[in-house]
Amino acid sequence: MGTNDKGQTAEKLNVVFAVRVIEGGEQGFLDLYEHLRKSVAGTPGHIVERLGEPVDDSRQWVITSEWRSAEDFFAWQQSAEHQELVAPLRQWVDQRQSMRFRVVKETKGVAS
Repeated sequence: MGTNDKGQTAEKLNVVFAVRVIEGGEQGFLDLYEHLRKSVAGTPGHIVERLGEPVDDSRQWVITSEWRSAEDFFAWQQSAEHQELVAPLRQWVDQRQSMRFRVVKETKGVAS
C-alpha cells in the first residue's frame, strides 16, 4: 500500500477496460453498456464509472472505473450478475484488454 503526494494511502483500485467494437456494433455495445452501468452503480465499493468514445476511426472504446478497494472490484467481477451481464459482450467486440492499477502519483493542472 503506497501513499500519494498528499500522504493519503493509495488503496483505491482503478480499472481500465479497452474494447474494440466490431464494425456496425456501436449501438449493441452501448445498449449492453447501459445495463452494465446501471448494475455497477449500486455495487458496494464502486466510486465512479466512465465510458470513453473514440475520436478517430479506431473503434477503440474505453471503460474506466474507480473502486474503494481491489476486494470490492473482484467481488463484483466474480459475481453471477456480472458474469451474466458481460456474457453478450463477445458479439459486439473483437478485441479487449483489462488493466488494474493503484494511483501512486497524481498531478493536477491549475484551473483557469
